[in-house]
Amino acid sequence: MARNDGMIARLVTHMLGTKAGIGALETVTVDPALLAEQGETVSRAAFAMAMNVVLFHGLLDRVPSGRAYVDEIRARGGRVTFDHGALRTIRFAYGPTGSLPPGEDAFTRILRPLGYDMAAVYPLDRLRMTGRAYRHADAPAVIPQFFLSELHVDRFDAEFEAAAHRVFDASADPLDDAALALLATFATDGQAPFDRAAASLRAIVSAFDRQHPLPAFEDYQLLLSRSNEAAWIATEGNAFNHATDRVANVAALADRLRADGRPVKDKLEISMSGRVRQTAFRADSVEREFAGRRLKTVPGSFFEFISRDIDPATGAIDLAFDTGNATGIFAMTQASKAIANSKVD
Repeated sequence: MARNDGMIARLVTHMLGTKAGIGALETVTVDPALLAEQGETVSRAAFAMAMNVVLFHGLLDRVPSGRAYVDEIRARGGRVTFDHGALRTIRFAYGPTGSLPPGEDAFTRILRPLGYDMAAVYPLDRLRMTGRAYRHADAPAVIPQFFLSELHVDRFDAEFEAAAHRVFDASADPLDDAALALLATFATDGQAPFDRAAASLRAIVSAFDRQHPLPAFEDYQLLLSRSNEAAWIATEGNAFNHATDRVANVAALADRLRADGRPVKDKLEISMSGRVRQTAFRADSVEREFAGRRLKTVPGSFFEFISRDIDPATGAIDLAFDTGNATGIFAMTQASKAIANSKVD
């Protein structure tokens, strides 16, 4: 059973309810020292871990293939080692995205106060995107990282840019004054009162969602004709694109899952160093509503697997990412030609 009297458990159960919260805590490995933190003041590390547990729980609610895998792990008495979550954002050449700060800035204002530092930049030029890894300063190996990417609208043509403005210009900011004040407290003090943290957790978690109105299907198709990633953001927003289980041998796991008929990608992604290996389930299909109450089946989020070896230069686990790996994994949400060519109802 997960310890349920510490700060992380109190935050998670406050957000999800007792039954779901304890279930979420028993799904993800949490560092014992973080789990044991008690008192009426929450450290930034404990709040970050609680937020990640809630976000992982939400990802499983949207990804049946990931849920089935995790249920199998739990049935054997195991837990997932949550390695990282991935987000996609939009950046225009100038200015914000509606009421949201531009691109990754909408999330660095959350991550930096909670103790995350940028670890590396990964140019995703083929996708006309930039990825950045954010790693927790206090406990980098045990608190999940974020792979935060932004799509550069100005690298596309004028027609694409116009459609992107139509879709994203009305984005709302989910962070209220209390949430922003809490983040400011974490930034200056590294901790905050539990009551304030619990009261604002929901608003902060809500940032990891779609913030813009329902897109027109015609605009979705236009974005899709140039960028699968832009089209994905149009329907899914800033939700977790994927969450990742860190496993000992991802190649062996992929072979087993494939033999079981699971929707695993064909190719294993291997970093230039050879120390980071990744694969993933293909994105689950989801039904999404477009403007005018039009329903279409589109790619949703997915579940990923990663193995990390020890970096001989440091003697520690290699927490890096890889541009080639990331580009290959992003293809898991590629939409079918049938969606791109389907007629408007």
